[in-house]
Formats: sequence, C-alpha cells, structure tokens
Amino acid sequence: MQRRTLLQLGVASAVVLTMAGGAAALLQAGLKNGELSLSGREVFRAVGRGVLQGSLPADAATRQTALDALLDRIDELTAALPPHAQDELSQLLALLASPPGRLALAGLSQAWSLASEAQVQQALQGMRFSALALRQQAYAALHDITAAAYFTDSATWSQLGYPGPQRI
Repeated sequence: MQRRTLLQLGVASAVVLTMAGGAAALLQAGLKNGELSLSGREVFRAVGRGVLQGSLPADAATRQTALDALLDRIDELTAALPPHAQDELSQLLALLASPPGRLALAGLSQAWSLASEAQVQQALQGMRFSALALRQQAYAALHDITAAAYFTDSATWSQLGYPGPQRI
C-alpha cells in the first residue's frame, strides 16, 4: 500500500468517526424541551451520588427519593436557563452519556448507572484537576448544578447549619 493511500484512508476514517460521533450525540440529547432526557438523568443521578456523598440520606429508599427530587429540581433549573446555555448543557450531557465521550471526558469506563460512588468521585476529581480547561469546566458545571439544585431544598439546610432566611 502506498503512503498516499494510507493517509487518505486515515483521513476518511477520521471523518467518518467524527460524523458518527456527532450524529450519536444529536440522537441522544441531554435535554429535551428544557428538561433532562433519560440519559441526562442517568448522568446527573450518578454525579449526585458522587458530589453529595455524606449529604444524602443513608437509607436506600430515602436516598433514591432524594435523588429523584434532585433531578426534578435540576429540571426546574435547566428550564430557567437561556437557550444557548441549555444547548451547551445538552451537548455536555450527550457527550458524557455516550461511552466514548464518557471515557474521553470523564475517564469513566463503566456506564454511569453501574459505576460505584468511588468510581464516580474519581472520575469527577480527574476532571476537576485536569490540565484541560474543557474537563475542568465540565466538572464545574456538573458540580455547581448538582449542589445548587440539592441545597435549594429547605430540608437540606440543616446539614449546612443554615437556619434559613431571617425575618426582617
């Protein structure tokens, strides 16, 4: 095989893989109509387990209820975002929900739903302390959205030692 043929094959393969990855991301949007899609919910459920460890209830059933409520509050939060921010978050979630994107961006080989809390935390810390600004920004978005949505519930304020708003 000639070098030119080999280079052409490499370029063609890269184009096909890029287009296939982009199409997969478009088909599995992270947000639909301003709310989390099923894949987006899976990502944020796992991120919630990782970020909020120690803040979530210990009982398994109560923990699932708290995570479901968290996802509902994330839906409220995302619905209030401007369209361009919703689009960016949807793209991030679509990328993280796909196996190649999850591995490349988060360094997590297992599906979010199958990963342990320790594995999710390790993936998040890898993003947080990455040399790549994109990974750091993705971590910041996931962390801040999760924490903000969780701690807006007045039932969680006591964990922070916050007595609630003072009457003036």
